[in-house]
Amino acid sequence: MFDIAMIWQNFIRQFNQNFVTGNRWRFITSGLQNTLVITLFALLIGLILGFTVAIVRVIHDTTGKMKPLNTFMKLYVTVIRGTPTVLQLMIIYFVIFAGVSIDKVFVAILAFGINSGAYVSEVFRAGIMSIDIGQMEAGRSLGLNYRQTLWRIVMPQAIKNVLPAIGNECITLLKETSVAGFIAVQDLTMGANIIRSLTYEPFFPLIGAAVIYLALVMLLQAGVSKLERRLAKSDRR
Repeated sequence: MFDIAMIWQNFIRQFNQNFVTGNRWRFITSGLQNTLVITLFALLIGLILGFTVAIVRVIHDTTGKMKPLNTFMKLYVTVIRGTPTVLQLMIIYFVIFAGVSIDKVFVAILAFGINSGAYVSEVFRAGIMSIDIGQMEAGRSLGLNYRQTLWRIVMPQAIKNVLPAIGNECITLLKETSVAGFIAVQDLTMGANIIRSLTYEPFFPLIGAAVIYLALVMLLQAGVSKLERRLAKSDRR
C-alpha cells in the first residue's frame, strides 16, 4: 500500500529543494520575464515587418509595380519559412554578430521578430487578397485612387479578418522562444534546465515550466477566442 504521508513529505522535500533552497525559484521568474519580453517585442517587430512585406507583395500582385522589392520580399519569406528557427537564431548570434558584444536578449528579439515577420506577412497578404475585388472597383468608381481605396476600404476589412490569426501567431511565437537557450539566453526553459542541473531532479523544474507555458497559452487562447466571438457578433449586425 502507498504511504500517503511519506509521498507527501517526499513531494514537499523535492519542491523545497528545487524552488525554495537557494531561492532557485528566481531562475523561473527571471526566465519567465525574459520569455515575455522576447515574445512581446518580437511580435511587434514581426507585425511591422510582416505588414510591410505584405503591402509590397499585394501592390506588386495587383499593379505590377515594385518588382525588385517584391523579389527581395519573396526571397526573405522563402528563406525564413524554409529554415528552422533555432538555426536562424544561431546564425544571427554566432555569424552575423560574431565577435560583437551584444545583449543576447536583443539578439533573440531580433531573430524571433524576423522569423515572425515572414509568417505574419503571409497572414496579412492572405487577408488583403481575400477581400472581394469588387471592393477595390467600388472605391475606384467613387473617385478614390488605388492607395486611398487600399487604405480606406480594403485594409479595415482585411485587418479585421486577420486578427484571430495574429493572435494564434502570438501563441506560436511564445512557444518558439523556448529555443532561446541555444545562445545562452536565460528564458523560462533555460531557467528550468538550470534548476535541473543543480538538483539532478528533472520532474519539478521541467513540469513547472511546462505548466507555466500551458497557463500562458491558455490565457492567450482565451483572449483569441473572445476576440473571434466579438468579431463574429459584429459581422451579424
